Amino acid sequence: MLLVIDAGNTNIVFAVHDGRRWAGIWRIATDPQRTSDEYAVWLLTLLTHSKLTPDLVNSAVIGTVVPAALYHLRRLCRDWFQVEPLIARSTLDWGFEIRVDAPAEVGADRLLNALAAFHLFGQALVVIDFGTATTFDVVGKDGAYLGGAIAPGINLSIEALHQAAARLPRIGIGRPQAVIGRGTVPAMQSGIYWGYIGLIEGLVARIRREMDDPLKIVATGGLAPLFSEGTGIFDRIEPDLTLDGLRMLAERNPAPRLSRDRTRTIEGD
Repeated sequence: MLLVIDAGNTNIVFAVHDGRRWAGIWRIATDPQRTSDEYAVWLLTLLTHSKLTPDLVNSAVIGTVVPAALYHLRRLCRDWFQVEPLIARSTLDWGFEIRVDAPAEVGADRLLNALAAFHLFGQALVVIDFGTATTFDVVGKDGAYLGGAIAPGINLSIEALHQAAARLPRIGIGRPQAVIGRGTVPAMQSGIYWGYIGLIEGLVARIRREMDDPLKIVATGGLAPLFSEGTGIFDRIEPDLTLDGLRMLAERNPAPRLSRDRTRTIEGD
């Protein structure tokens, strides 16, 4: 079985794939100070609950946008599953060209989404990921990663509005029925929700004008279903897109071997 770890700024997703399907998917809040042993206590309990054992795991892959979390996640794989994880980096075999000025600066999650989405559609597309940041990633008709746009995530915007304006409360996100809010909270909810709908539709329209090919629009992230209620722009919602990208990346690249002293890989990483 393949252990997949997707470490984002807000949550870390752990999943196991048995070669046919996801046998389990679990989330925990991102904390760079959490040790490998702490991860292990939590994860092994969930594996046991799903009637899975650590010895079933024979490979692992990690994608992270939180460099400080990588050390403990790697130690988790080495010490508790006896495997050396493949780390998602721009230097791996992705199966497509990364056509940006500095490929090493592109977040692993963005490349993983591009990989999985192109596998689904096989044509030019845009992936919109509703995470800590809202990212728009453009893939060409040949599968090449072309870049995109990064906007503040919805929860970041809500928190910033509350922190910067003393009289504005912290609100939850939801779809308001009316655009004109007849109170402070409804007005904030309208501005956040319909403002983001405008952001999504506006950026996609501008991306379409810069592209010569028809585009599919793929959405992922926890808030994708909520925003799909306010716009018909999405062709498909794929909640596990990043996990699928990690699985595909692991299939394309040889698994690293664990060194005898477990402090480095055979390749010297």
